[in-house]
Amino acid sequence: MHKLTPSQEAMLELFQQHVNAELEGDIETTMATMTDHPHLINVPLITGGVGRESVRDFYTNHLVGKFFPPDVEMIAVSRTIGEDQIVDELVIRFTHTTVIEWMLPGVLPTGKKVEVAFVVIVKFESGKIAHEHIYWDQASVLVQLGLLDPTGLPVCGAEGAQKVLNPKLPLRDI
Repeated sequence: MHKLTPSQEAMLELFQQHVNAELEGDIETTMATMTDHPHLINVPLITGGVGRESVRDFYTNHLVGKFFPPDVEMIAVSRTIGEDQIVDELVIRFTHTTVIEWMLPGVLPTGKKVEVAFVVIVKFESGKIAHEHIYWDQASVLVQLGLLDPTGLPVCGAEGAQKVLNPKLPLRDI
């Protein structure tokens, strides 16, 4: 493992502060970690915000303090820290017991288990978070919730996340 530079350590510390504030419902600390002109994109849904007020609005109404149901488990898979970016790969598990507006807007709780791989790309400018781009396989989530029939479609359910966690699991034949 390479030793982090002071700049990389500062990015990592700021990102952890940002995530903790999101989980704790602290919108002021969340926004204080960001530049004056940030953006957030949840790529599968093309939701989020562009500009400080739009990001604040999205966080306030859909994300900060409303992240996941109480049984959420976040499993780190890999982290890459560059000169001005952090890329996190993780698997998130939860039971869909509450509305998750940022991920499943308008979908009422199904009580079903979900396990999905995520990639979060965080860009830094002048010591603050400039953007977050968040990727996940929405089809996999919808299959697990029973909202998408995978029959005849090139999609999977929790198997994708399970394969990320255990590369020794078999691949699907095509």
